[in-house]
Amino acid sequence: MTTLLIFGPGYTASRIGAALRGRGWQVIAARRSAAAGDVAFDDAAAVLPAIAAATHILSSVPPAEGEDPVLARYGAALAAAPARWIGYLSSTGVYGDAAGAWVDEATPLAGRRGGRNAADARWLTLHPEARIFRLPGIYGPGRSALDRVAEGRAHRIALPDQVFSRIHVDDIVGAVLASLAAGPPGAYNVADDAPCSQNRVIEAACDLLGRPWPPLLPLAEAGLSPAALAFYAENRRVANGKARRLLGWSPRHPDYCAGLRAISRTPAN
Repeated sequence: MTTLLIFGPGYTASRIGAALRGRGWQVIAARRSAAAGDVAFDDAAAVLPAIAAATHILSSVPPAEGEDPVLARYGAALAAAPARWIGYLSSTGVYGDAAGAWVDEATPLAGRRGGRNAADARWLTLHPEARIFRLPGIYGPGRSALDRVAEGRAHRIALPDQVFSRIHVDDIVGAVLASLAAGPPGAYNVADDAPCSQNRVIEAACDLLGRPWPPLLPLAEAGLSPAALAFYAENRRVANGKARRLLGWSPRHPDYCAGLRAISRTPAN
C-alpha cells in the first residue's frame, strides 16, 4: 500500500492527506496528541517504524526557537528513509525583502528568520528525493480576507508600493499532488500569478461581502501586531514558472479575485 506519513497535519497538510486518502492511500499523522490511527510525535518507538515503512513523507512543521523539531528528533532516520518522495512545506519568507522585485528558486536565502532559512536548506539536501515547497501567504475557506472583513479585523495600509504573493490552499494541494507524478527533487515556489498589494485583496473581499472599505491608515496608526508589522516590512513578487514547467502544475485560482470568489461559495471547514 502507498503510505504517506505527515508531520504536523495542520490547515494545509491535512488537506493534502485528505486528497490522498481519497485516492486510496494510507495516511498516518505524527502529531503532539495522537488521534486514532496516528502516532505521537514524541513516541520514537512508533515514529521510527512509521518513517521506515512510509513510501512518502511530508512535514509542515515550522521551526520553533530557531530549530526544526522534526529534523532535530528524526533527521538521521529521515535521511536514511527508503521513501521514494519526501516533501517539506517551507515559506517564501526565506527570500527576505526584495524591494518588490521577482524572486525565483535561484534567489539566495536572505530571510530575517534564520531558523526557517536553515530548515529549508537542510530539508533540501536531506534526502535524494526531497522536494521543498516554498509558499507565500496561504488563504482558503475559513482563513482569508473574507473572514477578516466579516470579523472587522481588516486593514488598509498606506504603503502604495507594497506587494506580495499568495496561494489558495487548494492550489498547494494540487502542486504537491502533481509532484508525486512529475518533476525532479528540488525547491519549488508555489504561488498564484498575480502579486499585488494587500489593500487590493481587502477591497475585493469588501466588494464581495457588500461592506465598505476600511479607512486607509498610516502603518504607525494601524495598531498591528509585531507579526503583521513584519509582513509589511517585506516586499516581493514570487515567480511560479519552475513548478509550471517541471510539475505540469498551474493554479486553479490564478489571482486573488478568483480565489476569493471560490471561497465565498465554499463553507468553512
